[in-house]
Amino acid sequence: MEAPDTLYQSNIQSLPLIHRGKVRDIYAVGDKHLLIVTTDRLSAFDVVLPDPIPGKGIILNATSNFWFDFMKDVVPNQVADISLEQALPNEHERAQVVGRAIIVKKLKALPVEAIVRGYLIGSGWKDYQHSGSVCGIPLPAGLQMADKLPEAIYTPSTKAAVGDHDENVDFAYTQELLGNDLAQQVKDVSIKLYTLAAEYALQRGIIIADTKFEFGIDDSGCLTLIDEALTPDSSRFWPADQYRPGISPPSFDKQFVRDYLETLDWDKQAPAPHLPQEIADKTAEKYREALARLTQ
Repeated sequence: MEAPDTLYQSNIQSLPLIHRGKVRDIYAVGDKHLLIVTTDRLSAFDVVLPDPIPGKGIILNATSNFWFDFMKDVVPNQVADISLEQALPNEHERAQVVGRAIIVKKLKALPVEAIVRGYLIGSGWKDYQHSGSVCGIPLPAGLQMADKLPEAIYTPSTKAAVGDHDENVDFAYTQELLGNDLAQQVKDVSIKLYTLAAEYALQRGIIIADTKFEFGIDDSGCLTLIDEALTPDSSRFWPADQYRPGISPPSFDKQFVRDYLETLDWDKQAPAPHLPQEIADKTAEKYREALARLTQ
């Protein structure tokens, strides 16, 4: 069965609902696994928008699955060896989420968002203009907006609840939170994953300016990649052929929506404004192109 083109919120009665996040609905599958449904919800400035982006969840799910497989030799990932049919025998409920759902191991999520930046943009650019550094990491003087950094930098943040804002923190904070060894492992793995993915994507005409990883640990303490990986929701993707320093490049990601919202008289608090259909459709088109470039 084909999944519906648009799904703002899933409705699965046969499994216990654990959590609705900004984009994902999470259900329990027994004691050791979870069913994660990637909906078409979109969040911007940590606020969930009222309008879905058609087909976005299917694209994000496919993109993450591609990267999980691509990077499985670097770090274990959350994907479980259980089919959707096994996890969700009800055919009607399964039809809602075909192409959007993934069954994963139940892990202990770490309370840190592992952000890696390869280019100077977004909050990093604002920080640099103010302080000459990004999240406390000094950078060379004279850099322009969107400049490539001398090397990728790790700038973690806290994980906020829905409706709250993530807060940038320094590496020392994560050492206190996770312990020195685990904090260092998260940093090293994140930079390695970003570097590998950025090199691959660049060969396909996409610059990955920055990205966010999330990790969990299993019962034996093994670090595991969870949530999503290198999607247009968790990363800035730029077309390499349109990139030049000094401007905010066009993008394949939700920066397109952020740029539109910045033109409105909106205080970036809930409730968010509605998106014009043309903005939603154009965003969906950008997501589709990013997936096509990466996987063809």
